[in-house]
Amino acid sequence: MAKCIPSARCWRKSSDWPQAGHLIQESFEEASAMSVESVAARAQSNVNTGSGEAAAPAFGAHLPPWPQVDFAEFGEVEVKPVSRIQKLTGAFLSRNWLTIPHVTHHDDADITSLESYRKARNDANPAVKLTPLVFLIKAVVRALQEFPQFNASLDGDGKNIVLKKYFHIGVAVDTRFGLLVPVLRDCDRKSVEELSVELAAISQKAREKGLSMAEMSGGCFSISSLGGFGGTGFTPIVNAPEVAILGVTKTRLAAAPADDGGVSWRKMLPLSLSYDHRVINGADAARFAAFIGTVLADPQTLAG
Repeated sequence: MAKCIPSARCWRKSSDWPQAGHLIQESFEEASAMSVESVAARAQSNVNTGSGEAAAPAFGAHLPPWPQVDFAEFGEVEVKPVSRIQKLTGAFLSRNWLTIPHVTHHDDADITSLESYRKARNDANPAVKLTPLVFLIKAVVRALQEFPQFNASLDGDGKNIVLKKYFHIGVAVDTRFGLLVPVLRDCDRKSVEELSVELAAISQKAREKGLSMAEMSGGCFSISSLGGFGGTGFTPIVNAPEVAILGVTKTRLAAAPADDGGVSWRKMLPLSLSYDHRVINGADAARFAAFIGTVLADPQTLAG
């Protein structure tokens, strides 16, 4: 799951996913002359042909053909076809990984105060459960306001950088269909309670029914949380045309010097910030991650 971050933005009905009709608008399907298979095949052929013959390489990447191995020669195997959704997702992931010069910056955020504040808010209002993720969304918005180059996209020919004045955040949701990325709009105008209710509703819909194109489009920045699974860091793939993505993993306890000379145990949240090096440099990435840590340490300012 370390490299399966937001990818597909167009979907088509498929026999292996009856609910996939929820993921496409009729106008989009009518406007598109290419099927899922043709999109995936074209992107994949830029990497390899799968037949042992070298294909025309994508973007100047001269790659060798994919190894052709008879795995049954070494032991018992089971062959399962790749689903249409996997083909499409793989095509966009391959494109993003090959064309974007990725760098991933790692840092830690002290969320000790945040966790105490969050639990107190939940105890006071059990009707709305506040998760760390909604505070992270608000922190990301603050960081995007402070560092506008992260709320940007390169245009089609790469000659201009488009700076966005809105703050729509995509959040990766693990579903039985695969990874879906609903977009929460105007996060700068919403409270953590509003975001919590909206995120819970859209996540449930994603898991049960799937999402429409409209619900997965227009994102400025994406967040992928593996905190429920574990890990200490990973390398999320930037979701083009966005220029950065933030991954977080499981909170851990870390010892820090206390004022009385003893040891204070702090709750630390690992941050993994992948970015497009054509738009963002390393110093700005370090500042961006550090800024997120600073605002997370003062949760009251994020709660509005």
